[in-house]
Formats: sequence, C-alpha cells, structure tokens
Amino acid sequence: MLPPSVVHPGYAQRVTSGHGGAPSSVVAFIEERVNAWRQGTPEGQATALFVLLGLSVAILGISFATPITLPVSAFAVPLVIGAMTLRVRQLAWLVGIVTVFVLVSLSLTSHHTSWIYQQLVNLSVVLSVAVVVLFVASRDRSGLPGPIGQAMLMELSERLKVHSVVPPLPADWSAESVLLSAGGAKFSGDFFIAHLHESGDVLELVLVDVSGKGVGAGTKSLQFAGALGGLIGTMPPAELFGAANDFLLRQNWDFSFATAVDLCVDLQTGEFLVTNAGHPPVLRWNRTWSTWDVDAARGVALGIVKQPQFRQSKGSIAPGEAVLIYTDGVVETRDRDVDAGIESLRELATKAVRSGFDEAAKRILATVEDVDDDRAVVILHRERM
Repeated sequence: MLPPSVVHPGYAQRVTSGHGGAPSSVVAFIEERVNAWRQGTPEGQATALFVLLGLSVAILGISFATPITLPVSAFAVPLVIGAMTLRVRQLAWLVGIVTVFVLVSLSLTSHHTSWIYQQLVNLSVVLSVAVVVLFVASRDRSGLPGPIGQAMLMELSERLKVHSVVPPLPADWSAESVLLSAGGAKFSGDFFIAHLHESGDVLELVLVDVSGKGVGAGTKSLQFAGALGGLIGTMPPAELFGAANDFLLRQNWDFSFATAVDLCVDLQTGEFLVTNAGHPPVLRWNRTWSTWDVDAARGVALGIVKQPQFRQSKGSIAPGEAVLIYTDGVVETRDRDVDAGIESLRELATKAVRSGFDEAAKRILATVEDVDDDRAVVILHRERM
C-alpha cells in the first residue's frame, strides 16, 4: 500500500477535478462542436442545423403565445444565420422546415383577423429571404459556408505571409517592407518573399507584382507566392525566375504575367546581385552624393515567353547605404509614365531618408500619389559603423 503522503494528494486532485467536471465537460463539448463546424465536418454541420432548428422551434412557440410581440418575420433570423453557417444541403433542410413552421404559425394565429394582412406580408418576407439564401449558397463553388471559406482563404494568406517576414539580420543590417493593396482589400497582387540562406551570410529578397490589382490579382498571387516560397534558396536567382516563368505559363491564366526583382546580398561583404524580370529598376542609396542611383538591370516579365532573358547587375552596399525595391504602383499613374515616376520616387525617397531609414518605407508610401493599384516598397539598409 502507498504511504498516505502519496495517496492523499492524488485523491485531493481527483475530488477537485470531479467538483468542476460537469462545467468543464460542457465547455469541452461545446468547443469540440465549434471546432467540428470550423473544419466543415458533417458532425459540425449537424450540430449547427440542430441549433438553428431549436431556435426555430422557440420562435414558433413564442409567436403562437404572443403573435403581436414576435411576428412571423422573426423566422428570417435562423435563415440568415443558416446562410452563414450551413452548407447547401443542410440549408435546404432548414429552409423547408422553417417554411412548415411559418405555415403552422400562420394557421395557429389566423383567428387574429386584424393581423392577417400583416402576417401575409411577413410570410412574403420570410419566403423572399429563403429564396435569396438558397440562391446565394448554391452559387458558392467552395461547398462551404461563407465564413468557413473565408477563414480558409485567410489562413492560407497568413501562412504565405510567413515567407515575407525578414529573418533576424546582423546588427548592422535592417530591412523594412510595406505592402498596400488597391482599395484596402486584404489580398494584393504584390507580394514579397525573404529568405536567409542556411549559411546565415546571404539574404535573398524577391518582390513580385502579378498583373491586375486587388482581389482579382490577389488569388493568383497567393498561388504564385506558394510556388516561389518553396523554391527560393534552392537555386540561383536566374534559375528561380526560369522556374517561376514555367509555372506561370502552365497556369493558362488569361492576361496574366508578373514582373519580379530578386536582390541577393552577402551580409558579410555587402556585395549584391540584382536579377530583374520586367520590374521597375532597383534604387541604391549613394551616401557620397546623398541621392538614389538607378540600377541598370532590366529583363522580360514572367509568363510571356518560354525562355526569357533576365538581366543581372552587381554592386556593393557600403555602410550607410541602402537598396530600395518597389512595384509599378508606386511610380506609374494614368497621366505619368514610369520614367517620370521613378524620378519622382527618387526625390520622395531622398526626403524620406533625411530623418533616417527607420520607417522610411512607410514615409515613402505616405507621400506617393494615391492610385487605384497595389503598391509595395522594400528597403534594405546597412548601418553606418
């Protein structure tokens, strides 16, 4: 037999656990059902349907007891909630059962002759809502309720954003990136990928602008970002862009291409390699003349021809200097060409860094003319020692 000192603590723990077991088990059951619904499982859908049917039964009882307080139009509430939580099949069951409840409620309250006209109006409202929610649900190609489908898309977006997080850099280096989508949408045709090679000495930054803007380009950029994120660091920049070009050509997207720039920097020496695929030219901060120099690398955009040529340039980032990469939404407008926009950006960026490079990318975008296009600015700065 175990000594009392060993038995008693365990016994006390079991008693405490048993005292709060019922509430804990209820909470655990609810969490389990909610998670099942979030995952879109049949069990989760059955639970949501059961809850909405219970709500409908409650409305039926209240509407019969006090028809003036709760009219028939209240049945639209579970229908609207069902449109957000149920798949088409379960939603059809809910619509059918709620319709029966509405007819029952009308028959039970038909002796209130003064309310017949109003109840018929309420009936038309409920039936209209039922038709609308069924039509909208049938048009959803994901097969999932709206919130679940949106949550999956947002989760995918958040996972891909991990690629855009610049890893910790040596003390004398800093990086800042700012991306703004057209119209303030959550998805953008511009995306940014950062990768620190296994040696820890080489940082590779890729900025991509998929044709289009806002949500239309955002769905394509999500897929493209996943492909590039899995390849970066496994091959030289020119080969990386070659593989990206092949990927875009295989998608057969209508009017779809992408411009991209790859900046590969040796964090020990400051030497860098720029690979440009139809992207606006890189700017390098010249600390001697306090101005932004325009890089000469150019190239063909991705997704246009089978074997594009990518121009490359080399240079060095000395202490106190920086490199700026951006998308055409920063420099191009309807009434201004890219070259004029680049000159304007050079002036804006020069003013932005006078107070230092900290948050300079934000200051640049804050002063850029607001256009209906996705915009992105990335600055890599080497601190003056």
